[in-house]
Amino acid sequence: MSNPFAKLFNINRDEIIPVILAVFFFFCVLTALMVLRPAREALGIQGGIETVRWLFIGTAVITLLVNPVFGLLVSRLRRLTFITTTYAFFGFSLVAFYLVMTLAPNVIGITTGQVFYVWFSVFNLFITMVFWAVMADRFTLDQGKRFFGVIAVGGTCGAIFGPWLTSMLAAPLGTPALLLVSTGFLGLALVACWAITHVQPDRIGRTHDTRPAIDERELIGGRAWEGFRAVFRSRYLLGIAIYVIILAIVVTFIYFTRLQMVAELGESTDQRTTLFARIDLITQVATLIMQALVAGHLMKRLGVHITLALLPLTTVLGFIGLAMVGSLAALITLEASFRAVQRAIMRPARETLYTVASREDKYKAKAFIDTFVYRGGDVVGAQVEGLLGRLGMGLAAVASVAVPLALMWAVLGLWLGRTQQSIAAALESGDATEKRTSP
Repeated sequence: MSNPFAKLFNINRDEIIPVILAVFFFFCVLTALMVLRPAREALGIQGGIETVRWLFIGTAVITLLVNPVFGLLVSRLRRLTFITTTYAFFGFSLVAFYLVMTLAPNVIGITTGQVFYVWFSVFNLFITMVFWAVMADRFTLDQGKRFFGVIAVGGTCGAIFGPWLTSMLAAPLGTPALLLVSTGFLGLALVACWAITHVQPDRIGRTHDTRPAIDERELIGGRAWEGFRAVFRSRYLLGIAIYVIILAIVVTFIYFTRLQMVAELGESTDQRTTLFARIDLITQVATLIMQALVAGHLMKRLGVHITLALLPLTTVLGFIGLAMVGSLAALITLEASFRAVQRAIMRPARETLYTVASREDKYKAKAFIDTFVYRGGDVVGAQVEGLLGRLGMGLAAVASVAVPLALMWAVLGLWLGRTQQSIAAALESGDATEKRTSP
């Protein structure tokens, strides 16, 4: 890595093309999601904050029901085929929503909006889960440490570009047309996925990796519920699941605290929108800088275990500050710092955990963890926060739950990183494949 580009982004010359394709892949995925997110929020909140808590439960139930269907696709179809099927299903769903909104606009009401809210939440989880599963399947642990952070830049750019595109197209084309725009970006994401497969990055830079090149004609096999069973058979996968549950709980605490604090201000809708836009802008810029310049170097130099512990430590400091100050400025600081560290540092590090898992676990166990387990954490967080609110307890009570939970979270992150190193060492020494997720 003698050229400036390689030094800056920690990428070798022969890795540039697959990384660029991966960045474009993630850009399209996040653009497709963020184009629709404003519509999701507007439709879902029509029934009030308490309704959103119940929508969280509905989303968790739907993800549980969808998981065996996805597991069946993974078992019976080749990898590109089940990925294409997943993206095509959501693309056709968008077209169906578009037809309903244009041909029968009178049926759009609170109930329809809630259905879209739940559908979008499932869509969001599965589309991003499939993307990161492909990344974990195609790149080695060392590569993941070096440039998963750079790849995540594509997602941040998409998260910025999507809302901007919505603001430009909503008025001249109408909201329903945005669903077709999202469908188009899903199609581009799928093209990028196919391109990564043909570039075969799994054969690049694997001089210290004993795993064979992936045969696209080979079926993963197994049972539809294998991902569920795998999580409870492996301490490593169970640890990842608990890590994700705590993450979802903390994210939900912040989400509902933000809704309530802003609602109490009594500001107009326009002022609230402006405030959230400023928060998002600060967050996205900070995230972009971290992803481009810091994330890859952090994982490489500090290790995945330290990197996974950074977000929990950020949470501890943020909630202590929020409990002491109790102001909107403290909330903005907490949310901006949390989201920046989460997207730029923690998410890429968490995804490297799957690089040492078996192919079946990368798609089935990961799907179960990233969808149902995550939404289960959402439900727990929403109900706990709601209970504290009904008991008349304020920010101090939320912080008293969040801080010790985050400390446990940090310890778990350290354990996961160390365990990953042990599994990787076993793989390099030529131990059996099944040891990957059974330390």
